[in-house]
Amino acid sequence: MLYKFGRLVFAIYIKTIFRLRVSGMKNVPSRKPFIICSNHIRWIDPVTIGVAFPAWYDIKFMAKRDLFKNPLIGYLFRQVGAFPVSREDADYGAIKWSYQVLKEGHVLGLFPEGSRSKSGQLQKAYNGAALIAVRSGAPILPVAVEGPYRLFKPLRLHIGKPFVLPPLVYEQRDEKKAQLDQMSRQIMDNIACLLPAHSNEE
Repeated sequence: MLYKFGRLVFAIYIKTIFRLRVSGMKNVPSRKPFIICSNHIRWIDPVTIGVAFPAWYDIKFMAKRDLFKNPLIGYLFRQVGAFPVSREDADYGAIKWSYQVLKEGHVLGLFPEGSRSKSGQLQKAYNGAALIAVRSGAPILPVAVEGPYRLFKPLRLHIGKPFVLPPLVYEQRDEKKAQLDQMSRQIMDNIACLLPAHSNEE
């Protein structure tokens, strides 16, 4: 109930104030589960993505742990399906929860960069998104928020074609990391293709 009410309020706000324009909706898989991987330019990006998709997708976003420190805010975030992750270290609890979200047939929302880009340019991705995608076998749907978040200026969100990462094949830990690094770059490259005005930061 809270999710539907909040979504309705924000949908009216974003579509009216920011004049949301969505392209590539035909690329959205008709069946769940899948993983949305998006760039991150503003704190409101999860809300923008949430209202861009039909309500029945009910996207579960991974969010930084600091947002859950306030009991009330933490409660509200959990009510709308968000769950915390620590960005300082490998948060295996959050990764395990991500697998559960996908196992239950939901849509998982991830920001591979881990934090907002102050410049608006794409940043290097952490390997968490690639690891979750590989281990779960779920397809990745690249999404790009182009912006700008300015009153009554069209806010653009682009949806790319879904793709599946290959399984990991390695003998040494370094080989595993190298493969995940490459897969993370592939994820960001797919997002970059949707953003003609931006480029990856090396």
